[in-house]
Amino acid sequence: MIRVLLADDQSLVRAGFRALLDAQPDIEVAGEAADGAEAVRLVGELRPDIVLMDIRMPHLDGLAATRAITGDARLDEVRVVMLTTFELDEYVFEAIRSGASGFLVKDTEPDELLRAVRAVVGGDALLSPGVTRRLIAEFAARSKEPAASAGLGELTEREREVMALVGIGLSNEEIARRLVVSPLTAKTHVSRTMVKLGARDRAQLVVLAYESGLVRPGWLG
Repeated sequence: MIRVLLADDQSLVRAGFRALLDAQPDIEVAGEAADGAEAVRLVGELRPDIVLMDIRMPHLDGLAATRAITGDARLDEVRVVMLTTFELDEYVFEAIRSGASGFLVKDTEPDELLRAVRAVVGGDALLSPGVTRRLIAEFAARSKEPAASAGLGELTEREREVMALVGIGLSNEEIARRLVVSPLTAKTHVSRTMVKLGARDRAQLVVLAYESGLVRPGWLG
């Protein structure tokens, strides 16, 4: 059973998400929070698998709450997906750097939301369709000068290649086609790379790919 915590200051939004999620046989809403501070407290108490976190909330916003959750080693298994009204919300970039596993717009279709919850719990990063490369380009534009990462030395040549492809926004299926391997093999390479680098998920792997200089803005097509 996938346990979800809803964090949004609008009760109607929470009610809508709860009705959809609780109707699924493999998902349950473990709790609700009306602000970021309450979300952090409930995550510590309930240890949900995933938090659907609104970016703009009173007392403590979703960005600060996400940092508190992803920065707590005891909550290492908890994944955060940011909820935003606009696809290119100015805070989405910072949310990904803060450890969020991705983001969704609030008017996402119900089927897409359910797929997203299951995908993130399965270890995939989630970015709304059509926004992935734009978000990565934005990240690249704001990135500091690449710094050498000692962790990259532990990767095999194929793992570095796979990490670079993740960095430019390719899915496991796209990586498999590019490298002429099976999707399962691509997924295995991605998983091993994340373990070696201590990355929580694919979103953090993208950040590391840019910060290490393994991927550069000019690679984006």
